Amino acid sequence: MEDTRSVASLMDSTSSKIQQLQKAFAELESQRAVTLNLKWKELEEHFHGLERSLKRRFHELEDQEKEYETKTRKAQELLEIKKAAVEAKEKASLERLQKKRDAAMFTINSALDKYNNAPISKPSVGERWPQNAVGDSSNAFAADSITDDNPDGTVQDVQISPVMGNFEVKAYPQLLKLCGDMDSAGLHKFVSDNRKNLASLKEEIPMAFRAAANPASLVLDSLEGFYPMEAPTADGKKDANLLGMRRTCIMLMECLSILLSGLDPNSLAAVLSQNVKRRAKSIAEGWNPLLQSLDMDACNGNSLEAHAFLQLLASFAIVGDFKEDELLKLIPMVSRRRQAAELCRSLGLAEKMPGVIEVLVNSGKQIDAVNLAFAFELTEQFSPVSLLKSYLTEARRSSTQGRPGNASPAVQDEFNERELTGLKTVIKCIEEHNLEEQYPAEPLHKRILQLEKAKADKKRATEPTKPQPKRPRGAQPRVPDNNNNNIKTGYGRVIPERYPQYVYDNRPFLSGPIMAAQAPPPPPQTYTFSPAPAHGNFYGNCYQYQAPPPPAYFH
Repeated sequence: MEDTRSVASLMDSTSSKIQQLQKAFAELESQRAVTLNLKWKELEEHFHGLERSLKRRFHELEDQEKEYETKTRKAQELLEIKKAAVEAKEKASLERLQKKRDAAMFTINSALDKYNNAPISKPSVGERWPQNAVGDSSNAFAADSITDDNPDGTVQDVQISPVMGNFEVKAYPQLLKLCGDMDSAGLHKFVSDNRKNLASLKEEIPMAFRAAANPASLVLDSLEGFYPMEAPTADGKKDANLLGMRRTCIMLMECLSILLSGLDPNSLAAVLSQNVKRRAKSIAEGWNPLLQSLDMDACNGNSLEAHAFLQLLASFAIVGDFKEDELLKLIPMVSRRRQAAELCRSLGLAEKMPGVIEVLVNSGKQIDAVNLAFAFELTEQFSPVSLLKSYLTEARRSSTQGRPGNASPAVQDEFNERELTGLKTVIKCIEEHNLEEQYPAEPLHKRILQLEKAKADKKRATEPTKPQPKRPRGAQPRVPDNNNNNIKTGYGRVIPERYPQYVYDNRPFLSGPIMAAQAPPPPPQTYTFSPAPAHGNFYGNCYQYQAPPPPAYFH
């Protein structure tokens, strides 16, 4: 608006400026001797035209400014209306939410009053809580009433809070009954029968443990038979049943750890009572001497015995009862297992991992070292690319040095298969940790193709050749097909175009019962010669010849 006022004031002063200019022009004209061609009237009309043009433009700008102000005012009014509508919707939503919240609180308070006022009878030892009490609590192990008379932390002396919400085992409701009955043998059998759905089982078993009177004792009961009494040092790799049972034991201990991770300190102390820990320590002390006979190279980083021992210490929080050096010696025996990194964290060995990785590198387990280096963020100290190249170099060196020139084909195949396995392992590790830019896998793929091609060629060369069927020698009799005019080929049939009909097919000595079945019927025409009924004048090849006349018969 200030600019508009200044323009208006300048336009108002135009007349005074023109008058001043007229006086100056008159004075100039009086002082000049020569009359100017440009007259004052022309100048005056010019300046007045400019004044009118400026005023017209000024009025147009004023109109545009008023129009803009009108549009702005309407837009602001529209925004205010929309804002009011949004606020009204928010207010209505808040009112609905408040009503729902009040209704939910009323329902919860009613349930609490009903629960607090109802008489509760504690079940005896070995029994479980009713299903409604267990099902109404996700914190079924609160230790509000742990006393000296209940040192084992059984659930019958634990208050169950119904405020934590409901839990439900959807896919396998049988788990609730097995856990509620503390049936460890039935639980083992159920897991073994449903091993194909192990992922869903592992999700629901921690929830089903809540129905058990004492889930920690249930898991300890399931460990019975991990080492058979008749053969405690038996090789689990050769016994499929023992192998499956040990894997189930490890999974149940892992599920117990998942359950315990979601409990508060009081509930955790209720489940892992001192009696439970003493029992777990007793089992671990019985297993520990049996681990001394394990060979790290033979285990190949996949020992179920060592994994079960370490998982037992981690799940029942008894790590402090064993020496750290003994635990560190067992880590290379489980380094290839998927749970190795998380198991080391649960055991509190994260700070000792550089030494463990060094042991793995020195023992030729560079792949496991790379996985642990990524898990504990030690890739700067242990370069993954260098470790992978070292692993591949050792695999190729063992393949070439251990293969003498006169080695048997079976030994050569074994070394080639070892190198092929190493290449595939390195490629898988590169893909898992996204190392393609640092270590391209294209040369490794080419080497795999070469080894597989050589393997396939050698297999084809050693395969025995199949004998070809013998073809019948000599001309075979032609068997015509009177019912079908199509030309057929095969054994016992001759193509007429290649083998024309023999001219002596109608000779009479082929009229026997056997030959008559094979010989074609004689043509309707007759012949001029008539052979003798005896053998006649024929060679062995059925050609006729001219015989001399017989001698005179003497009486």
